[in-house]
Order: sequence, then C-alpha cells, then structure tokens
Amino acid sequence: MQQISLVEDDPALRDALALGLINRGYSVRTFADGESALEEVSDSITDILILDLMLPRISGIDVCRGIRTRYGTLPIIMLTARGEDSLMVEGLEAGADDYIVKPCAPRVIDARIQAVLRRGGVDKATTRNRVEEFAGLTVDHDGFVVRRGATELPLTATEMRLFLTLVEHRGAVLSRQQLLERVWGYDHLGDSRVVDATMQRLRSKVERDPRNPELLTTVRGFGYRCDIA
Repeated sequence: MQQISLVEDDPALRDALALGLINRGYSVRTFADGESALEEVSDSITDILILDLMLPRISGIDVCRGIRTRYGTLPIIMLTARGEDSLMVEGLEAGADDYIVKPCAPRVIDARIQAVLRRGGVDKATTRNRVEEFAGLTVDHDGFVVRRGATELPLTATEMRLFLTLVEHRGAVLSRQQLLERVWGYDHLGDSRVVDATMQRLRSKVERDPRNPELLTTVRGFGYRCDIA
C-alpha cells in the first residue's frame, strides 16, 4: 500500500482529501502545518508528499525546499488555489514534481500520484540499456543515475526522466507539449511552466554553466533539444 503524506491547513479539505485517498487504496498521514511536516515526513514513511502551498507560519515553498534538500528523490505534488500562478511557479522551482489546482477530486489526485510514481522507474522500452559518457557526465540508463566524475548528481525522478527523454531524442527538438506527454504523462494540453521550471532545475545540476547551457538548449517558441557532440 502506497503511503501518502498530506499537508493541508484547512481541516475540512484535509479530511475530505484524506478520506478520498483512503477510499482509493492509499495509506494517508495528515499534517496541519509545515512545522510538523518538516519534523515527521521522511522518505522511509512516505512514498509521495502532497503539499498545500498556502500554509501558516512556514510556507509550503519552504517546506518543499526543506524536504527536497533532505530527501532528494521523494516525489512532491503541490496543491494550489486558482490565481496563485506566481506561487505555483515558485513551488516548481523549489523542487515540486507537479501541481494540482484546488478544488480537485480524489480521482484527479490519484491520476497525478500514479503519473509521478511512474517516473521513479526505468522504462526499458525507451532507454538505450547502456552506460554513456558525454559532456563530462556518465549516464547509466539502467541504473537511473547520472554522475559527474565519481559524484552522483541529485536528480529527482522527474528531472531524470526529462533528461533521459531528451538524451534519447538527441538532436531533435521536443515541444513542451511532447515533453508533458512523455515525462509527466499528460494526454491533454498541460501547463508548459511545469516543463520550464523543471528544465531550470535540471540545467542547474547537469550544465557546467546553467546560465549558458550547452547540453540542453532552448529552441525559442517551440521547446528543447539535447545537443551531444
């Protein structure tokens, strides 16, 4: 049974979401504020964190940063209210894997949870099943690991799948919608800001100079391309 940690300060919404997720087969732990989440959430008791952005005292943004720093690969989905676009982007930049706009039905959260968790595994059908070296990096497709020298880069599962997707289609330009479909599993028109924010984090980890990327380049007005010499 997958373990969900849910952080939401509104008691009625927290109880409704928890009950809906329990009815869909999850085990759910709830937290009313960021302090308790930071104290108790760990990757040993949590498969995925669902985190409201608007929390009292410690913001959801700070909770996201704290959890991401401690547990680099723990999947995080943000809950945002309509009209919180700037906060949503900030949350993605802080390390969230995805976001859901409230109000939302449990089946919607369930679908997003499963999409995020699928990113944590290796899709043998779309990887090259080998270790490659380029741009000072060692990419282990089967091991789902990227290293610079002997140091493993702290990529989240979503960042890794974005990176491998671009590597697998090296030289080709992939639109933001194509990346949403292949990495996030969205089969509808999604929010391209998810792609842009994740790309920004990915570049900060794999590029020698993230401000002047040479490996993961932007094709303006369309999408991104992996340039491997």
